[in-house]
This record gives sequence, structure tokens and C-alpha cells, in this order.
Amino acid sequence: MKIFLSLITAFTLVSPLVAQADAAQPAADAAEKGLAIAKDRKQRDLGWGDSEAKMTMTLRNSQGEESVREMRLKSLEVVDDGDKGLTIFDEPRDVKGTAFLNFSHTGKPDEQWLYLPALKRVKRIASRNKSGPFMGSEFAYEDMSSFELEKYSFTYLREETLNGVVCHVIEQIPADEYSGYTKQIVWLDTEHLRAQQVEFYDRKKSLLKTLNFSGYKLYKDKFWRADVLTMVNHQNGKSTVLNTAELHFDTGLTDADFNDATLSRVR
Repeated sequence: MKIFLSLITAFTLVSPLVAQADAAQPAADAAEKGLAIAKDRKQRDLGWGDSEAKMTMTLRNSQGEESVREMRLKSLEVVDDGDKGLTIFDEPRDVKGTAFLNFSHTGKPDEQWLYLPALKRVKRIASRNKSGPFMGSEFAYEDMSSFELEKYSFTYLREETLNGVVCHVIEQIPADEYSGYTKQIVWLDTEHLRAQQVEFYDRKKSLLKTLNFSGYKLYKDKFWRADVLTMVNHQNGKSTVLNTAELHFDTGLTDADFNDATLSRVR
């Protein structure tokens, strides 16, 4: 009888631990696989150097009315840190001369500045305000930063076909306490690890926005870039489309071309 009771006690005490271990193991495997895929994705996009693009930004309200902006985007790859980006608005007249400078980082918060010609001053975007809308679009300031591994924790969810493309589905949890998102669900095609779709969940854990990528082109025989990015806000019915008209690499940009002190003189 004592032996039987000992076995019952042992089973009662041990079995929850075993169950927890069994549950933890798949979770650990999913995190490890998610991180491995994210590292592979980042590794495939190293070495592009610098680029310049001409783009249009189309804003659509919930009634379908549109406004179009023309802009230029300059980008510089930074070794062992996040990339640098400079966006200059050329049209229409009410935004002409507006410039946005972004320094992405891996080990500290990103740095962002916005030059407003009407006010003739440079405004620094505070970390706690980076969830706000970028230039009235459905993209947030934090969406304008480069993808860096240190900004997220990753979990592999499943393999799934999206629009006829087999994808890895990865959950990304932002590390930034001021992020406007509790999580992002990312669809990456299994062949090239190109982003096909991203779902953004707000601080209430509700689906806020969906970003779709299309029109991928290969540059320098290695680097894939999407011509069209479409961000749809499910909560307000608005959308923003970024369309790349031209994209060139190795244009000779240097660190001196990305300077907050000269942001107001950018042309």
C-alpha cells in the first residue's frame, strides 16, 4: 500500500513538470527556427551598399479619394548597425522640400528627424512618438526603419500558401517598449525569404494594418526589391501605396549625405 501511494504521489508531482517540459520544448524549437529564418533573411540582404529610388506615395481615404506625392529615397548600408535613409518629397507643392532622415540601430533606439519647410526647422521624432503616422500615411515612423534582428523576438508558426506562394509564417514581437505594435505576423516565401505580407497588431492586440508586397525585381544578381508596397488600415478604412518608379544601386552615397545638421539644405 505504501509503495502504491508513493507512486501516486510521485506521478502527481512529476507529471506537471514533464508536461511543462514537453510544452516548453516545442516552444523553444519554434523560437529557434524563427530566429534562424530571420538570420538567413538578413544574411541574404547584406552587401547592397547604397541606393537611390524615385517613388510615388498614393494616399486613399475611406471614400476612395486619392492624393499622390512624389518623393526620392536615398539609402546607405551601415556595417554592424542599422541602415540610414533619407526621404525627400518633391510634389505636390504643400509637401515639397519636406525631408525625413532615419538612422536605424541595432543596440539602441532609432534616430529620426523631419524637416518641415513651412516652419523652416528640423524636428526630432521622439522614441515614444514613432508609432504616429508618417506624413499622414498609413505607414508609421517605425515602419520606415530597416529590418534588424535585434529589434524583435521571433517564433516560427507554420508553413502556408499565400496567393499561390509557399511561405514561412513568422511571428515578430517588437523589443521597443514604445512600439505601436504588440506583434507582427510575417509571410516569407520559402525560396528567397522575400516578405509577401505583414500583419500589424495594435497595443490592444487587434489587427490594425496589413502590408502586401508585389512586383519583386532582382538587382545585382542577389538583392530582391518589391516595386509596390500596399498598406491597408483595417480600422479606419484608409490605405497607402508606395510605388517604385526607378531604383539604382552603387550611386556613390556616403555617410556625409546623411546628416541631420544639413537636413534643411537637402535637394
